[in-house]
Amino acid sequence: MSKIYITGHRNPDMDSLCSAYAYAKLKNQIDKDNEYIAVRIGSLTKSIQKFFEDIGAEPPVYKNHIYPTIKDVILIPSERIDANMPITSLSKYYNEENPSSYPIYDGEDFLGLLTIDDIALWFMQSIEKLDKIGSVPLIKDVLKKREEKFDATDLFEDGKAILTKSKLRGYPVYEDNVYIGYVTRRCFLKAPRHNVILVDHNEAAQSIKGIDTANIVEIIDHHRLGTLKTILPIYMDIEPLGSTCTIVYQQYLKHNMKPNEIEAKVLLAGLISDTVILKSPTTTKVDIETANELVKLAKVELKEFAEKMFSSMGGLTIDVAKEKIESDFKIYAENGISVGIGQCEVVTLKDLDNYKEACLKTLDEVRVKNSLSWAMLMITDVIKETSVLLTTDFKLNKDIQYKKIENNIYDMPGVLSRKKQLLPDILSLINQ
Repeated sequence: MSKIYITGHRNPDMDSLCSAYAYAKLKNQIDKDNEYIAVRIGSLTKSIQKFFEDIGAEPPVYKNHIYPTIKDVILIPSERIDANMPITSLSKYYNEENPSSYPIYDGEDFLGLLTIDDIALWFMQSIEKLDKIGSVPLIKDVLKKREEKFDATDLFEDGKAILTKSKLRGYPVYEDNVYIGYVTRRCFLKAPRHNVILVDHNEAAQSIKGIDTANIVEIIDHHRLGTLKTILPIYMDIEPLGSTCTIVYQQYLKHNMKPNEIEAKVLLAGLISDTVILKSPTTTKVDIETANELVKLAKVELKEFAEKMFSSMGGLTIDVAKEKIESDFKIYAENGISVGIGQCEVVTLKDLDNYKEACLKTLDEVRVKNSLSWAMLMITDVIKETSVLLTTDFKLNKDIQYKKIENNIYDMPGVLSRKKQLLPDILSLINQ
């Protein structure tokens, strides 16, 4: 059974996390030949963590990268070779498998790797001393103690580079300081590739680290197409809807299935988050119909569910400015300019003066951290359906069409969508 990871974009928002969660649940039901694992490539905000806890669901697990690791190529022998056996007992294993290294045990304890070179050296030294082979030694008498080892999480390419330069034929592999197998040079002849499904994005710059080393097998998204390339033809479901969760729900229907109560709540949360309770201009008739169906399956009332979810997200404060900015921060590259745009939802903008300076300072730190030309944060009041825009210093600030409140802060009445309202304006400025 192969593992297939389902991941949303970096700095995942609710739609990204919820669509990965629900799509993994669906795929595991319709495809018993593979294991689908929902993962995230960013930290959870406290509010999102609380949402999953409240409904009794486990959020996608954190995965830093998709690069192949040592664990992907380890060897685990079916039989254990005891150190107290005579060295001649290895002839059976050698004739059957022709290994270059043997893991050696003393009972349940792993002692180390015995290599063909160790055996050959012992016999050559014996001949040199005695001009003949003396008594047959025990394996433990030939085994050399070595400190070299790999951790299971070490990258494949790093392990390959080390073993290529090493005089040793193999290294033991440890996980949490426990021996789990070993690798030899043969293990590094070809790098393995993980299988990945992308949801809520389709651009490499927004995806998990190492995506270029993986097999992308599906894309489920509602954004513009980027420049991501695949090795083989793949299944894609990209629709101009308000939420990826809407598309995932349609996938349930295509397979004559319906999400259970918890899955419905997760999908509904992602949907109303990305469409700002169905008020965003990105909202379509399909989104509204889907929300109405999910409300029934989740056994909730839409307004009450939405208000509870958004109120738990809290407002922006100085101490959570960085968390809020990075929790849904997307990076775009256009015409030689890299711009990062974050968005967060609040239930009031009356307290903007309390945190605006801290947000502007943190926003510039995020810009520097990501080597960006320009960074901005769109703070959306989901109750009054309006937003304000905070930006770092940049030469194009003077051309921003929104009303300037004060330096680097702009009023955006009626603007709710980063994707459909703000981003097109920003890209237009960059390309003018």
